[in-house]
Amino acid sequence: MDNAIHKHTLFLVAQMSAADAASIAAGVPSKVLMENAGTAVAREITRRWSPKLTLVLCGPGNNGGDGFVIARLLTEAGLKVKLALLGDVGSLSDAAAIMAGQWTGPIELLTPDAITGADLVVDAIFGAGLSGQVDGVVAELIAEIEAQGIPCVAVDIPSGIDGDTGQVRGVAAQATVTVTFFRKKPGHLLEPGRSLCGDIIVADIGIPDDVVSQIGPRTWENHPDLWRTELPRPVKVGHKYDRGHAVSVGGGPTSTGAARLAARAALRVGAGLVTVVVPTDAASVAAAQLTAVMVLPFADPKEFEQILADPRKNAVLLGPGNGVGEVTRANVIAALEHQKRCVLDADALTSFEEAPDDLFRAIRSPVLFTPHEGEFDRLFGRKFRQRGKLEAARLAAQLCGATIILKGPDTVIAAPDGRAVINTNAPPTLSTAGSGDVLAGLALGLLAQGMDPFSAGCASTWLHGEAALKFGPGLIAEDLSETMPAVLRSL
Repeated sequence: MDNAIHKHTLFLVAQMSAADAASIAAGVPSKVLMENAGTAVAREITRRWSPKLTLVLCGPGNNGGDGFVIARLLTEAGLKVKLALLGDVGSLSDAAAIMAGQWTGPIELLTPDAITGADLVVDAIFGAGLSGQVDGVVAELIAEIEAQGIPCVAVDIPSGIDGDTGQVRGVAAQATVTVTFFRKKPGHLLEPGRSLCGDIIVADIGIPDDVVSQIGPRTWENHPDLWRTELPRPVKVGHKYDRGHAVSVGGGPTSTGAARLAARAALRVGAGLVTVVVPTDAASVAAAQLTAVMVLPFADPKEFEQILADPRKNAVLLGPGNGVGEVTRANVIAALEHQKRCVLDADALTSFEEAPDDLFRAIRSPVLFTPHEGEFDRLFGRKFRQRGKLEAARLAAQLCGATIILKGPDTVIAAPDGRAVINTNAPPTLSTAGSGDVLAGLALGLLAQGMDPFSAGCASTWLHGEAALKFGPGLIAEDLSETMPAVLRSL
């Protein structure tokens, strides 16, 4: 794997433990890794703050060992430090015990009273390897930190956050900054963990980069490095049909807006031709709002199939504004039977709520599903999402054979082969009517140009977020497509 892609790798908690073990086996002692981790956190603290009293909270594992290093280094830097330990020093093992032995200051019992007088807290209690719920004295202390509004530096990840899912186990500390090591974990990017981490710093602690290849992770943070070389580009000797003919299927006279938003996005992202296909009574409404995008009417599913018979129309979006019911189901099955490259969103997914297997069995071509969490639950049930958003999207993609874009502020893109990406550039301004239709249109346009569904899902999601960031406040869905040329130029 290319080094540019390596740096966007995310490690599950078990994979990070394996990376530590591989480093130690390669000759990097665990106490060196711990010293380097503590040094990185201490450096970040002194760069940002000049606290009068720093409270370092240490847990019983390696995270607590990092805390002992941090306390020692801050003291050596001339700062006043108080250290509180969950448990007793005698229960520490290996490198953590060595680091505790190098701390010459007092060790208090970790209680809510430990916070007295502190104006900065270092959370080195549990880290990403948390195995149970945070409760009792730790929960009380976290609540007290929150109540007093004291800045908090998390070591690895805020205590209480599951490193694999981003979910809160009991309670979790709100960090101002989180310093993690070697690579981020999914819990740093999935909500609510992402919001609770504050600023995220990834520190090099001496783990060799070739460990990434040894571990073989299948999860990444979305970035153009992952898909830039596959992004379609016009060629000098090409023509519009070389760039695909995308079809955006709309609804009745009052429901053509979603299909039109998607169609314009598909055109902006490079599809050579785009046609909006709508019921006969909506054709004049759609045509009045479109110029470069063509319009075709259909009276019934049979006429829709006749439109699909044109082999040049190679990619189809169904769902936005289509209505839930028999006609939409028939149109989806027809597109899949014609083996069109498909994006299925909104009503196209909900229409199969009672018979999802009918949809899954029909998939024999490159297909993208773009559900929000409600649509996802209607199609797959809630059982998957109980395992966290990342695993839910993975399991769903493997079950149905389509790439899943499970939308939200922490959108997850998952392929049937187990690869997954978490997107992180979506600003809150995207929570506006029609923005999801634009995302579906971007994916449609990339599929029409031959991009594979997983890369198209990653690229469209990143482009969508980047356009919103570039436009800024006051964003409405129509602005996303108009901002797309500037985003594409930046690539």
